[in-house]
Amino acid sequence: MSDPYATLGVQRGASEADIKSAYRKLAKELHPDRNKDNPQAAERFSEITKAYDLLADKDKRARFDRGEIDADGNPTMPFGGAGGFGGFGQGGGSGRSGGFTGSGFEGFGAGEETDLSDLFEGLFGRGQGPFGGGSRRSGEGGFGSRRRAPPQRGPNVSYRLKVPFVDAAALKPQRISLADGSTIDLKLPAGVEDGTQMRLKGKGDSGPGGRGDALVTVQIEPHPFFTRQGDDVRLDLPVTLDEAVRGAKVRVPTVDGPVMLTVAAGSGSGKVLRLKGKGFSKKGGGRGDQLVTLEIERPDDLGELAKRLEGWSDTSDPRNRLGV
Repeated sequence: MSDPYATLGVQRGASEADIKSAYRKLAKELHPDRNKDNPQAAERFSEITKAYDLLADKDKRARFDRGEIDADGNPTMPFGGAGGFGGFGQGGGSGRSGGFTGSGFEGFGAGEETDLSDLFEGLFGRGQGPFGGGSRRSGEGGFGSRRRAPPQRGPNVSYRLKVPFVDAAALKPQRISLADGSTIDLKLPAGVEDGTQMRLKGKGDSGPGGRGDALVTVQIEPHPFFTRQGDDVRLDLPVTLDEAVRGAKVRVPTVDGPVMLTVAAGSGSGKVLRLKGKGFSKKGGGRGDQLVTLEIERPDDLGELAKRLEGWSDTSDPRNRLGV
């Protein structure tokens, strides 16, 4: 393979984002599904995928830039030049094959069978020898063979899914459109939060080894009057002075629809009432609650109220606990 930078059409100092962008653009143009009658496109697609696999790996890219490996990922000079073994000795005590002697391998005695596959595996990876040769173990391939890396899957594709507050709390399925034009109904997980990431297997871009995944990040939209507190939903509920003083049954919105709530006689502003199971779904099962905080609103026409209170005064001292 030629220079991977040239293959993708980027400069050597290109950022990871630039490399990924270049690959995705070329992959869409050259994908075999779009070029069924053009074998050159399939070959070119394989080349850009190999180039991307090398440059997307920080370690491999650095080694390539230093000249330690070639564009196929193979060592450029595996033994540092000629004479890396220091020479092979002649002869041997028993005449067995594989008995190396001489200064290059002083640790191996003459006349004993030596299997160097473990040494070569440490230098080149299993199935490769110093001259492209394979391991002498059965099943590792013949001399001169090397195991190829499995074909890489296509890149993952990221999506951001905006979910209404009420839908997130009630785990209502969400429809999402993917880059390939397909749409799916996505089931939200229990305990879903703003920033929760969901993985859709095989819904990413195509590659020689199959399709990548789709990574969906959930963004829960704010609500006009509901707020979230852990697994609970909070609501400030306005009530009239008459409802607070005399008590009443009032209609209250919840993420599952409106319900009737009893306000006890003599309730004051700030009192919190609890609606069980009307919050967000929990990871461990069940749901949180809805916490309703009462807010007493004074009437618009205070003249009528003043008439009704004529001759009466409140003798309590609500600021006594403040020390004033």
